[in-house]
Amino acid sequence: MTERMRILIVEDEPLIAMMLEDFLDALGKDVAGTAETVSSALDQVSRGGVDAAILDVNLRGGEKSWPVADALAEKGIPFVLATGGDTLAPAHAGRPVLAKPFTMDGVEQALGAL
Repeated sequence: MTERMRILIVEDEPLIAMMLEDFLDALGKDVAGTAETVSSALDQVSRGGVDAAILDVNLRGGEKSWPVADALAEKGIPFVLATGGDTLAPAHAGRPVLAKPFTMDGVEQALGAL
């Protein structure tokens, strides 16, 4: 049996994070953790155990998830950018995008692009 992919969810809305957790489970993926802030996401990335990530571009308080994207890219960990149409940082403009509102098909396609 192969190991299930572990996905970090960086999302500041708890209900959306829970929905993503359900989608990932249905898609045969494990949740490596959830984070609502850049700081907590960076902690989880540094601890390891993350195979890929879904990053909400805009977090609460105007915080952007670009430092997390940079840390993941440095470690060679693939990620999807979740956005409602925000402008992407040039360094990550070529990354797969998961458009809001999320659907299970959209999540599956975005992760398949990794």
